Amino acid sequence: MKRARVVVLSVAVTAALGAAWIARSMVSSTPEVRQVEKTVGATDVLVAATDINLGDSVRADNFKWQQWPVEGVTPGLITKESQPDAPSELSGAVARAPFIAGEPIKEQKLIKISEGGVMAAILPSGMRAISTPIREETAAGGFILPNDRVDVILSYKMRIGSKEEPVSEAVLRNVRVLAIGQALENKDGEKVATGKTATLELTPRQAEVLTLAQSMGEISLSLRSLADAVPGSEPTAKLGDSSSGSVKVLKYGVPSRTFGIN
Repeated sequence: MKRARVVVLSVAVTAALGAAWIARSMVSSTPEVRQVEKTVGATDVLVAATDINLGDSVRADNFKWQQWPVEGVTPGLITKESQPDAPSELSGAVARAPFIAGEPIKEQKLIKISEGGVMAAILPSGMRAISTPIREETAAGGFILPNDRVDVILSYKMRIGSKEEPVSEAVLRNVRVLAIGQALENKDGEKVATGKTATLELTPRQAEVLTLAQSMGEISLSLRSLADAVPGSEPTAKLGDSSSGSVKVLKYGVPSRTFGIN
């Protein structure tokens, strides 16, 4: 009897160990399940990776692909399916309008250098681009950059009696700088613009005022603070119209020439 019990017990233990081994083998051989997240009904659309300002020259890293609902893809948006090389193809183009980070890119708002007309493309309707000679000491030491706003100051000599007296007048106010020369460089860790000309965005009347001022004396640019450099914050005045905001400088009681101010 004892021998039979030992045999039965041995068989039971062996069967239990075998079942445990088989169960363990089945668990360890279960394939790993990977979860893949994919938005149904979406496509990749080209968007701005960073803020892009008007007139900025864009690079490939200014763009990124972002998932967009298929039903939200409107004509003009760039998809990865239709233009997979769009970031490199658009690199070097100039922004005709500003973009905020995450905003979809539209080719109509960019212009390639090879197409020409870059300055004309970024000029608002009705405005003119006109350049004026400057020197570092007459342009805030070179710290005036494109898209800054400035006052234009005329310095000249006016004859009073038998003497010539120096006179300065602000002939234009709060005008936007389109370009300073052609290049930017670093100076003491700051970006500065280098060049012998400043290109300003003016109305046709302001362009006439600046042209007249250039013939009279030296032009200086006075950089405005961002706090008060608001477009259209000051009224436009007509040349020689004293009732519409023009300035008349008095020197020893003698009035100088009148200029309209904007």
